[in-house]
Amino acid sequence: MEYDYIFFLAVILFSTKLLGLITKKIKLPQVVGALCAGLILGPACLNFVEETDFFINLSELGVIVLMFTAGLEADVKELKNSGKASFIIALLGVLVPLAGGFLLAWGFHIGNGEGLPTPEFLRYTFIGIILTATSVSITVETLKELGKLNTRAGNAILGAAIIDDILGIIALTIVTSLAGSGINIGIVLLKILGFFIFAGVSVVLYHLFFVKWRNRDKRNLRRHAILSFVFCLLMSYSAEKFFGVADITGAFVAGLAISNSIGVKYVSNRFETLSYMLLSPVFFASVGLKMQKVSLSRSMIVFSLLLLLIAILAKVIGCGAGARICGYTNKESLQIATGMISRGEVALIVATKGQTAGLMDDEVFAPIIIMVVATTILTPVFLKFVFKRSTLGKNKTKDKALQQPVPEQ
Repeated sequence: MEYDYIFFLAVILFSTKLLGLITKKIKLPQVVGALCAGLILGPACLNFVEETDFFINLSELGVIVLMFTAGLEADVKELKNSGKASFIIALLGVLVPLAGGFLLAWGFHIGNGEGLPTPEFLRYTFIGIILTATSVSITVETLKELGKLNTRAGNAILGAAIIDDILGIIALTIVTSLAGSGINIGIVLLKILGFFIFAGVSVVLYHLFFVKWRNRDKRNLRRHAILSFVFCLLMSYSAEKFFGVADITGAFVAGLAISNSIGVKYVSNRFETLSYMLLSPVFFASVGLKMQKVSLSRSMIVFSLLLLLIAILAKVIGCGAGARICGYTNKESLQIATGMISRGEVALIVATKGQTAGLMDDEVFAPIIIMVVATTILTPVFLKFVFKRSTLGKNKTKDKALQQPVPEQ
């Protein structure tokens, strides 16, 4: 039996914490340090730690727990109120990047002459689909660190990101089915609809069960935490296995099921500890471990830079415009748009599936990795900036109010 994974796990935990403290010292979110730790330890720099199956599975569990805790801390009423707005934000956050990626791929004639079995139009469209992805897990961790998760902007980001994933799955399904992979669009749409029905029924039943059990057994709180974790894992498994929806969506829905219940604070604190000590550092480091040493041609370097630029601007323009249409302030719109920039593991999964379907060649995979890692690292930095501006604005307003002369009685 190999025991190297124990040593490498210790290295990852130590390095993510160390670099997290360093980035905190320079007033950046600690998640940036964790991401950089994976980048430095991985194949792109020192090539000291490899991304084994153990770390892949552990990081997947990490993002599931991260999204479960986000559901636990979410304001259900605010999510309901922002439902329509979240859909509009997500829709524009999909359409604008889709158009931007398509035009960039068309301008560079991506995939031409490579012998790929798919038409050029589908290959260009697929680059756009990769850009539609949103990895909300990085944003969630950053907002929790900033204390801004349970705000109007935070709830809009959560709602829009969930819908964004669904729209992205539909778009990916359409393109892969047109590419001849044998996927039936109608069946996929029925599965997505079935998931929401299944999730709604499961949430109601579990919420009623959790509340009833909590009232009968108020002392053994540890049992509630364990049962909640079981429910989270089952929802995550069911989402992926039976409905083709991202497991993190199932985890988030599971968190919502008990978010407004008595005793949820205890459950949330237990998962915060589990996430902080083990799962989250491994997940964030795993993003950096995916980065490989690559040699790019001059045209591919230019393509990589433009891909990164479009990845950022398309989300800011699309999601920001959607937020403004729905009545959010300029500051809130910028915060929401910034929270949707990170691509993370979602874009990597989409890219891998497209590569298997013959929609993308190996040369384009390197720029995709660069874009994913860069947006993942930059998003926490941008979020700190846009939320800090908002806080400063409020403080200035308070200072002005305090400076106003008090009227004489």
